[in-house]
Amino acid sequence: MRFLTTTVLLAVSVSAGVARAGEPVPAEFVDAASVVPGLVVDMRYAGSSNFIGRPVEGYEAPVCILTRQATEALAGVQAELEEYGMGLKVFDCYRPTRAVADFVRWAEDEADTKMKAEFYPDLDKSELFAEGYISDRSGHSRGSTVDLTLVYLPYQTDVPMGTGFDFFSTRSWPTDADQPSGVRAHRLLLSSIMQKHGFKPYAKEWWHFTLADEPFPETYFDFPVR
Repeated sequence: MRFLTTTVLLAVSVSAGVARAGEPVPAEFVDAASVVPGLVVDMRYAGSSNFIGRPVEGYEAPVCILTRQATEALAGVQAELEEYGMGLKVFDCYRPTRAVADFVRWAEDEADTKMKAEFYPDLDKSELFAEGYISDRSGHSRGSTVDLTLVYLPYQTDVPMGTGFDFFSTRSWPTDADQPSGVRAHRLLLSSIMQKHGFKPYAKEWWHFTLADEPFPETYFDFPVR
């Protein structure tokens, strides 16, 4: 298991020239809900409904912040989904590096398994990094990665996707053949439309997508979500 030390995380932040606590969001980032009409925002790490079971450091408000390029691409996805009577719900967007460090500290505490039954029932906590479900450096911190799902309009009810967000299991793989045909169709629809609008899927999480032509491919930001 590989971990970034506090010193390394600080070095990443300084070299990236990121905003510090109390400073405004960089101009290249926007509140996605202000650009994507009808976007449902359910930022799980700002609350307790997540694999840690508490708010994660760096999430001071339930706001979906993304780069302008990723937000504009997401607006295209939303517009196309409306033709199917569907829309998007986001679970996580930009993630500060301090939040990633919080994940690392949680992973090192072997006694804290209160959310295991809901989020990783088939895995030991120590396996989550090795299996690729959590990373010691997250693409979310570059600002163009988003975790999301589909909802039915107009009531914004969740489309069945087989597992919940952050359910760490092979059952969450987009290609899981054991899922019912309807679930596989929903996952394929989400992935196809996201890729059509410039996003790349992740092989182990049906909800995870990164803008292929992301504007900050080597920069990991650490300004808080607020």
